[in-house]
Amino acid sequence: MSTPSPVPDLNRDRLPTLFEVLSRRTTAPVDLFSFYIYMRDQQRSVDYLDFWLDVSQHMSLCRHYVRELRRSVLVETPELEKSASKRSSGLFDPSYDTAGPSNPEKAMTSERLSAFLRSDSGSKHSPNNSGQSEGSTPGQERPRPTFHSSNSGTSPQNNSGSSPGNNTSGSSPGHTVARQDIRASAEKILYTYLLPGAEREIILPQGILNAIQHAIEEEGRDDPEVFDAAKDYVFQAMERDAFPGFLRSKALGNIVPPSMMLRLIVGLLSLFGAFWAAFVLIFLNYSRTTRCWLILPFTVGIYALVSHQYMLDPLLALAGFSEYTFMSYHRIQEPFVRKLLNKRSLMALTWIVGIDAVLCCIFILVPGHRL
Repeated sequence: MSTPSPVPDLNRDRLPTLFEVLSRRTTAPVDLFSFYIYMRDQQRSVDYLDFWLDVSQHMSLCRHYVRELRRSVLVETPELEKSASKRSSGLFDPSYDTAGPSNPEKAMTSERLSAFLRSDSGSKHSPNNSGQSEGSTPGQERPRPTFHSSNSGTSPQNNSGSSPGNNTSGSSPGHTVARQDIRASAEKILYTYLLPGAEREIILPQGILNAIQHAIEEEGRDDPEVFDAAKDYVFQAMERDAFPGFLRSKALGNIVPPSMMLRLIVGLLSLFGAFWAAFVLIFLNYSRTTRCWLILPFTVGIYALVSHQYMLDPLLALAGFSEYTFMSYHRIQEPFVRKLLNKRSLMALTWIVGIDAVLCCIFILVPGHRL
């Protein structure tokens, strides 16, 4: 069963929150893709976002595993399906797959899921137990799996050594996620982001790191509750340090820093050329008709400098485009952002026309005098 994708809210009359962006409930230019590009290119801290997304994926993996396990139990004991309550089915509600800041309802569901996974090691329907030989004892300590294991992608029935047509393993043939996959996912997060010297190490409080390492390596836990503290810490850090800048960049502007720098250079050069040409034409006593050509460099220079100052290309915004990487554009689909950018574009154009008119009038209408 595939989890339905969240539907963007196109009637939102405000800027989105970080939770809505991460839950894929927004559209360009304030969608998750744009936020990822911003974290990678401007904040230089995309590892934090990747950690948060990997933990969310781990939560979805656990939920899918439990959902498949529940389905296999109902296949073997159909009478349990009649007694299933709405409260228990909430554990498998796809709407909880979206990760974000902890709230009481979602936290309760996450705790139930984690408690189920912790107790699953002793269940006869667990893929791990179904893959054990008949001679294994319940108290025997399991070997510690790693995410480099070649069996992490195998189905439960293959782990048990039975053929696809043999149903003696006690698990449903429809299983697509094994318990080893969950363990591998938890260890991969630990070894990729959290251990000192990891490939993409992120900075977290030492207490949180020690608690996660102890839970995974010593207690053998792999439930999503292990990462709750780190996930909330990273979310709050992104909400405090990165998200306001993202909104300023994408909801109040539509160009990226390299484009802003290019406009600054072009604007300064154009204004320098415009002033130089204006004084030359005045002191060589050229006619006012000839001096009307000064409108071009003045307009280009002022337009480029105002665009740099506003972080906004007015004509590009009015055309409905926003830049996500240098010279790469996508359409503005978020209605409130489109409305906001249109207002700022009109304001910027007003400044451009006003300043341009003043400078052109001064240097065109002033009497010429040949030196």
